[in-house]
Amino acid sequence: MAVWSKRFYLIIFIFLSFSLQAQIENKKNSFASKKSAISKPDPKIQDLYTLYNKGEEKRAYKKAHLLLKSKIDNRSTASTNLLLAYYFNKRAIIDSSIYYTNQAFKYNTTANDSLKSRLFSLGFNLLAINYNKRGLFHESKKWHLKGIETSQKYNDKNLFYTHTHGLAQTYTELGDYQNALRLFKQCLEYKDDPEIILGSYINIGDLYSRLKDYDNAVIYYKKGKALCEKSNNFQGKTIILLGLGENYQLQNKYQEALKMFQEARVIADENELNQLAIISRVTIGDCYIAQKKYDEAKLIFSEALQKSADFGLLQNQIDIYDELRKIAIKQEDYKNAYLFFEKSTHLKDSISKLERIKEINELEIKYKTAQKQKEIKSLKFQNEAKKLTLASQEEAIKNMLLKEEILNKNNENTILAFQNSSSKKRNEISLLKKDQQLKALEINQQKKIKLYAISAFLILLIPIIALLFQFHKRFKVQHLLNIKQTEISSQKINSILKEQELELIKASISGQDKERQRISQELHDSIGGNLAAIKLQINHLSSSNFSNIQNISNQLDETYQQVRNLSHTLLPKKFSQNKFLEVLESYLNNISEASKIKISYIPYPKKEINELHEDIQIEIFKVIQELLTNTIKHAKASEIEIQLNYIENTLNLLFEDNGIGFEIENISRGIGFINMENRIIKLNGTFAIDSKLKRGTIFNIEIPISKSKSKTKIKGIDLKNQLDELKSN
Repeated sequence: MAVWSKRFYLIIFIFLSFSLQAQIENKKNSFASKKSAISKPDPKIQDLYTLYNKGEEKRAYKKAHLLLKSKIDNRSTASTNLLLAYYFNKRAIIDSSIYYTNQAFKYNTTANDSLKSRLFSLGFNLLAINYNKRGLFHESKKWHLKGIETSQKYNDKNLFYTHTHGLAQTYTELGDYQNALRLFKQCLEYKDDPEIILGSYINIGDLYSRLKDYDNAVIYYKKGKALCEKSNNFQGKTIILLGLGENYQLQNKYQEALKMFQEARVIADENELNQLAIISRVTIGDCYIAQKKYDEAKLIFSEALQKSADFGLLQNQIDIYDELRKIAIKQEDYKNAYLFFEKSTHLKDSISKLERIKEINELEIKYKTAQKQKEIKSLKFQNEAKKLTLASQEEAIKNMLLKEEILNKNNENTILAFQNSSSKKRNEISLLKKDQQLKALEINQQKKIKLYAISAFLILLIPIIALLFQFHKRFKVQHLLNIKQTEISSQKINSILKEQELELIKASISGQDKERQRISQELHDSIGGNLAAIKLQINHLSSSNFSNIQNISNQLDETYQQVRNLSHTLLPKKFSQNKFLEVLESYLNNISEASKIKISYIPYPKKEINELHEDIQIEIFKVIQELLTNTIKHAKASEIEIQLNYIENTLNLLFEDNGIGFEIENISRGIGFINMENRIIKLNGTFAIDSKLKRGTIFNIEIPISKSKSKTKIKGIDLKNQLDELKSN
């Protein structure tokens, strides 16, 4: 597990949490200290930052949104947007943080150059951090350099060293360790912010450790540790202990590393530093794995896994399951290895599912926002309709007044009556027109509402369908991947077993070839030369030359001695030093361990078999060797049973395996099989084979042993007697 990188990102997070708070405090103080021509800072903004610094971040977030909806000046708007940018940056919501940072730039129009430049510098730092989190390190570097330039222009040391520290971290990410070291050491010159100094000590130690300059790494770690002890910073002390432990671990000093990791674990547990407590246990487990203490490693990983589950740290659980899977593979516990792999995969799927739920929730919020906008439009329309209704009511009142006037003027002439009636009709016509307009507006509004509803439904439905399709596709791919990985694991296991079997066979064949080559050379160079010399001397022998006869006799003695020595060198040393059955049992045990085949071995009676002549024992041993070689190469068996019985002057060898078998009529008589057959015939023995496909194979070998042969050599030519006869003649 890449402990260094995990601990490094944790250090960045801790440092930023302190430095951003300090920046906000400094910004607030700078606002409060400026009492020039600029107006005093808004008390609402001061209260907002106070809430944020006290840890009441959600309240500050809600209050910031309310302030943005109210009427405030540009400076206050810029400050509020910057606080929201900090809020989203801390929660790794990168897009929102970048958006609010740019909004802060937009409203940063104050006339005071120092305040304006400070807000810009803070914004540059936020953009650099956001792009660093996103992995765009060159973009992050650009914003840090811009922030350094701005802070130098107005001599703002706090922001200058904040940007310098951030730039050093970016250089580290880019692999430019020398520039990173130079900038971190430059940060040590700034004594007003202990957090920057502590972060620099830790990062310098990590860089020296990565550059394998372990002594310098220890020096800077210890400086940081002293600073933590002085300020009772348990979190920093734990991180430094982890760095020291890893430094020892890289030097293979596992005892010293374990001591550091154990101390870090105790401090993390006592101070409820939960994530550091998990990392401490993981690093301890890594040390145990390096020392092949797999049981201790599994125990400490189990503790870390429990803590990760208690605090809902899904990624930590995935990493720990991966470590447990590696241990299981090293212990050849493939069942548990597959189980840990399944759990890790399940957690990864859970993370993907949570991310999809988050996306759906965001879509739902957008949909509700659109609905609220529609309701506002609907309310505006209702207000317009009410205004039209009031206008129509006013017209109706006027008509009523006209009617009363008409009734009161009964004495007026018919012309006035006609005028009144015509005006009445005009009013009625106008009222009818207004009623028609109202109905038309209502119809249009209903159409708009239906259109908005259908559009919103489609907008929500299409992403949901796309998400479901993507989930189905990913699930299908993951399922196929799991099947492939299972097949690959099985193939790897079979390949390893086959390689072990082939290595055994190759070693056996190589030994036989070397021995045959040595025998051939010995026979050709020594015995062959002597016999050729004897033949030449016999061809030139005369009855009067007795000295030649004596030379021939001497050469025959020498040749006999060479044959005898050669025969003795062919005997296995183990048979002359140990009992035959013990040597055979040791050989079978070695074959069983190397090939993973279970071999059952039953000799009876042991004493009589051990007393057989060495020549018989050697031939039986080589027959068993040939049978085992053929079984390993061709039978694919998992069990072999060997019975060796000596009853009524007959030695019986029964060899049985549970392999794939073969048809006897299709048997291939190779060199090994012919050699085995010749050995049995040489011992005047017989053998029978019983085999069927998918039923295994049985070899039954019987060798007659006479009482005179139990202590003498097998049938052959006694060279010594013939040589003695030649001498006597």
